Amino acid sequence: MRPDIHPDYREVLFHDTSVDEYFIIGSTLKTNETKKWKDGKTYPYYVIETSSASHPFYTGKQQVAKAEGRVANFNRRFGHLSKNKEKDPKD
Repeated sequence: MRPDIHPDYREVLFHDTSVDEYFIIGSTLKTNETKKWKDGKTYPYYVIETSSASHPFYTGKQQVAKAEGRVANFNRRFGHLSKNKEKDPKD
């Protein structure tokens, strides 16, 4: 390998602001901010808006919302055909 062409790989503290979670992950990300962590070490600090802790795919909220939407759509389209309606006494 050629020297001095690879970025520095180090541990970086990521902060997911949407759920207030912190992650320490190895990265080559360059940042000017640092923050002292619980273990007493100071890490490069980077703020993110979405991570596995808040993304709907990983939390399962996406599928629940999708399922609720399907049921509501079905009821909207075919709810008037339901046999469980109260029968009219005239019938």
